[in-house]
Amino acid sequence: MEAERRASPGWRVAGAFIRRREASIFLVAVGLSVYFSIESAAFYSGDNVKNITETMAPIALIAAGEVMLLICGEIDLAVGRVYALAPAIVYVVSSDEQNGLPIWVGMLAALAVSAAVGLTNGVVTTFLRVPSFITTLGMLFLLNGITLHLLEGTQVFMPGGDLFQDIFGSQPDEYFLYLNSEFFWVLGIVLALQFVLTYTRWGLHTLATGGNLIGAAESGVNVRTIKIGNFVLANLLAGFAGILDSTRITTIVPLQGGPDIMFLAVAGAVIGGTSLFGGVGSVIGGFIGVAVLVILRTGFNIIGVSAFTFDLIIGLAIIASMVVNVQVARLRNLGRLQ
Repeated sequence: MEAERRASPGWRVAGAFIRRREASIFLVAVGLSVYFSIESAAFYSGDNVKNITETMAPIALIAAGEVMLLICGEIDLAVGRVYALAPAIVYVVSSDEQNGLPIWVGMLAALAVSAAVGLTNGVVTTFLRVPSFITTLGMLFLLNGITLHLLEGTQVFMPGGDLFQDIFGSQPDEYFLYLNSEFFWVLGIVLALQFVLTYTRWGLHTLATGGNLIGAAESGVNVRTIKIGNFVLANLLAGFAGILDSTRITTIVPLQGGPDIMFLAVAGAVIGGTSLFGGVGSVIGGFIGVAVLVILRTGFNIIGVSAFTFDLIIGLAIIASMVVNVQVARLRNLGRLQ
């Protein structure tokens, strides 16, 4: 006890950090960054830092929504298609070639459609008792067809003036510390969601719903509302990610995002400590997990490692993460871990 009282503030901070679920994956991210910077000085070049943050931003935003869903015991496979649908709605509503309404009207319409998709997924899953995997798999194909029809299968330019670009996309010569406005939007949302998860009733009920569905319901938690709300949140974030990314690159591609960005987001969430069994997770952990994946991919490209190796590493990382999650849960159930 006396030794514990004599511990310096630095040791206490270090101990608190080590106990955090995100600590291990953060150290992995730092280790990878150091390794690739030693292997190639180009890793810390301005262009590469910009590339990492640009690639991370939309995946991390989608991962934040998936974390909230995974914690309450569900998953959404359609968010990658919402990522493509939302900017397509903006184009149809606000482009001069279509309806020509103000860009803010198009953006609000796109977010409303994204929320409606999440609401539909949540209602079908909770009230009709269709597993979310099946519900959102069907929605994935449905949204893909809608987006292709809206854009007639062609690439188009994202509408919006210079002010819209500055707020949501940022031009390459306007970067601050190589971070564009998209990255700052994502970082702010991730921190806000982590606060919600940790310190609010919604976050507590989300954790309770995924940890013990029956117990949460019997204690007064409206588990259907929690699940539906997180479906809406996940799809809103996916739609916003699509708008941000399309604004940055100034174009919309009908098949952008899709299952690839969704699976990367889920992989980042799992690697960051979120359990596929529900009840455990961290939004910041998901953000760091996505950072690890992007650092790996970028680092491999710089040092000339085959792209095939990246998928191999992701597969091993997901399996290893799940093995650790299962074993930690087992030990906690046996009372061997606090």
